[in-house]
Amino acid sequence: MIPCQKHSFSLDPSVHYLNCAYMSPLSRKVEEAGIAAVRGKRTPSFVQPSDFFDVPSRVKRTFASLIDGHAEHVSIFPSVSYGIATVANNLTVKPGQHILLLHEQFPSNVYTWLRLAESSGADIKTIFRPEGADLSEIHAAWNEAIIRGIDTTTAVVAVPIVHWADGTLFDMKAIRQKTREVGAALVIDGTQSIGALPFSVTDVEPDALITAGYKWLFGPYSCALGWMGPRFLNGTPIEENWINRKGSEQFAGLVDYEPDYQPGAARFDVGEKSNFVLMPMLLAALEQVLAWTPDAIQDYTGALMRPFEDRIRNAGYELAPEQTRGAHLFGIRLPGGQRIDTVREAMSDRGVSVSVRGNAIRIAPHVYNDEEDVVALVDALEHASSA
Repeated sequence: MIPCQKHSFSLDPSVHYLNCAYMSPLSRKVEEAGIAAVRGKRTPSFVQPSDFFDVPSRVKRTFASLIDGHAEHVSIFPSVSYGIATVANNLTVKPGQHILLLHEQFPSNVYTWLRLAESSGADIKTIFRPEGADLSEIHAAWNEAIIRGIDTTTAVVAVPIVHWADGTLFDMKAIRQKTREVGAALVIDGTQSIGALPFSVTDVEPDALITAGYKWLFGPYSCALGWMGPRFLNGTPIEENWINRKGSEQFAGLVDYEPDYQPGAARFDVGEKSNFVLMPMLLAALEQVLAWTPDAIQDYTGALMRPFEDRIRNAGYELAPEQTRGAHLFGIRLPGGQRIDTVREAMSDRGVSVSVRGNAIRIAPHVYNDEEDVVALVDALEHASSA
């Protein structure tokens, strides 16, 4: 198991930051890469044509290694919503069909589908979190409901790997199998899992996987990455920029307008993808995550939290079994009658940073957390439950 990595970050020692699902801190390496990049931009005469392509290409190769894929399938986006819009722009949805979503799914993977349904005459089918079931049963019941909801009228299934509010883990292989049987597209939002939870596009074979760069990939804000399956590799981008055209590496020939795109998913790259500050930071972040490995991150966060789970449950909170959720992201639900404001105050008093999403307190540890952080969290929960 990897040792605690708190030394790799410049975290405020007075804050117990168990909130990577909100936004990851920048590691010292990523911070240094950003500072060096800003300084390099002071002298633009040093920027060569190859600099527009080299770092983005390395970003794609590193991300592909992280998800067990190939770099030619990777696209660079400024946000998840941009990537989802790119996918939706290349799907045909007809009246009488439906787009399947989950209840309380993150809005970046919802609004585009609402618009597509409206413009195409299709319906939205929402699969709700099962009510009344024991937490140990909700995982299986929710997954079963998703599978039942996919039928011959399903055009698109657009879901996350884990639910962003409480970390519920969804069975991507079973969902992929059902979508394949009915001919539906599978579009995965990996924002709250890729980088911290092992995932293989070669194994699951989604039609598209889109993930933000500023959470579990530890990169800067305004960066996202996508893996595009064969269904989309001949698609149409949502913008026409110069750098995703064939031969754009030859600056002298840019006025010889080229009808063909760069091969593979490069056609979908956002304009100015070469961002000379953000791309070096994202590359440094991806290299660090790849060195840690998602498997080791799951092992670390699981081992960190496991000794305290009984204390959380004994204080009256609901916590799902570890095998039904990510070790890196999970939600706990309040005892009946307890007010969320009481929990917030107890957390604030102890310098504990977590998030509230829906009716769940979302806890998101990482390798920079240690036992002291978890003790502060559990002390706050116990204090709030006895108040």
